[in-house]
Amino acid sequence: MSEERSFERTALDEILSHYEGQPGALIPVLQQAQDAYGYLPRPVIAAIAERLRLPAARIYGVATFYAQFHLKPRGRHIVRVCLGTACHVRGGERIAEQLAESLGVAVGGTTEDRLFTLEKVACLGACGLAPAMVVDGTTYGRLTPKAALNVIERYRREPAEVATQGGQAQDIGPSSQRGRSA
Repeated sequence: MSEERSFERTALDEILSHYEGQPGALIPVLQQAQDAYGYLPRPVIAAIAERLRLPAARIYGVATFYAQFHLKPRGRHIVRVCLGTACHVRGGERIAEQLAESLGVAVGGTTEDRLFTLEKVACLGACGLAPAMVVDGTTYGRLTPKAALNVIERYRREPAEVATQGGQAQDIGPSSQRGRSA
């Protein structure tokens, strides 16, 4: 089924009903539309353009300028691998490469089953846990490539259990086995 035919307008109509006629509403509309659909498909952008009476080119300009907006489908789990200085010197790049190979996607890509999107980030602000990655808001630190793969496998097998940990730092690297934790 094409993107255009599968578009369900109810959520977007509800969002737009709060913003019609309001100057400066484009960014909050795009944020809420992306929350509703997971990304900004073409028909959503076309409908926003029509209802806000803006050229579609302007909407695409805003959506492509800000990194928070995505024009392609994203995975259920967003995996961000840190490549800041501390993470880089401690093997962050190897972790990103191993995850990309294991998931079968390039960095920036989404798995065919839309379970994972893999991203590199400049810094997670978790230098003491280097190398680190974040999956859906949970930070995993002191990683090895194998430990990072184990984290991903946990999300594949037990998505509900892993999701309940949201936001807590998980020190799973070699030092955590000696009783230290973040």
